[in-house]
Amino acid sequence: MPIIVPWKDLPPDTLTNLIEEFVTRDGTDYGDQEVATSTKVEQVRTQLKQQEAFIVFDEVTESVSVMGKEQAREAVNS
Repeated sequence: MPIIVPWKDLPPDTLTNLIEEFVTRDGTDYGDQEVATSTKVEQVRTQLKQQEAFIVFDEVTESVSVMGKEQAREAVNS
């Protein structure tokens, strides 16, 4: 069952690496305008702080993902 991991509980380097992996994933499309990875990382960090995005750990697959609010809610409640 997936659980939400409080971003504040992660070491700063781990959090940054997790966010960087998320924003540089293959298949991620940010539109016509190129945005620097550092900018994307800060945007996700802001979303985590504002509780618009969450870090979700799936015990079954032993994987960690960054998810939007609705996607995280669905994952945890399924």
